[in-house]
Amino acid sequence: MSDNNTSLAGSPASDEPAPRRQDASRQARSVARLNGVQALYQMEMTGAPWRSIVTEFQTHRAVQEIDNEEIAKADRRHFRKVLEGAVGEQTRIDRAVDAVLKSDWPLKRIDPTLRALFRAAGSEFLTMPKVPLKVVINEYIEIAKAFFEGEEARFANAVLDAMARELRPVAPPDPPAST
Repeated sequence: MSDNNTSLAGSPASDEPAPRRQDASRQARSVARLNGVQALYQMEMTGAPWRSIVTEFQTHRAVQEIDNEEIAKADRRHFRKVLEGAVGEQTRIDRAVDAVLKSDWPLKRIDPTLRALFRAAGSEFLTMPKVPLKVVINEYIEIAKAFFEGEEARFANAVLDAMARELRPVAPPDPPAST
């Protein structure tokens, strides 16, 4: 490798911060998802309107800290979209979750944190078609692992997989063009 400060792809080494920006953006969306689950939980527990919850989170909770050290800020736009979609599509999302669950175990019997998680993920399935399903599922499984130990994360995985198929079915491929 040469000493002229270029990467293997031939781009200058000074162009390398782009992946860091991309990582920061990805991390900001992860924090927004976590905040979304927390906000939906808070809305259900307190009955507070979603707009006041958005204001509270954006004012007081948009930064994730560990030991008083800021590690990430939430993507405010993504956070708001998660909440808007969850509130606007709650009936449809809840029906999809109920369809996945056994009839003797309706959504209302599920832990409220898992309900919030399913509603946040359902929001992304329905209102953010550019976000890949695998990304949504993996992100919310990680959130489930942050809140629960044991079977809940596996349960969340199974429900999220089925919800994805219900709420954002994969379109069949276009037939080949005739010649």
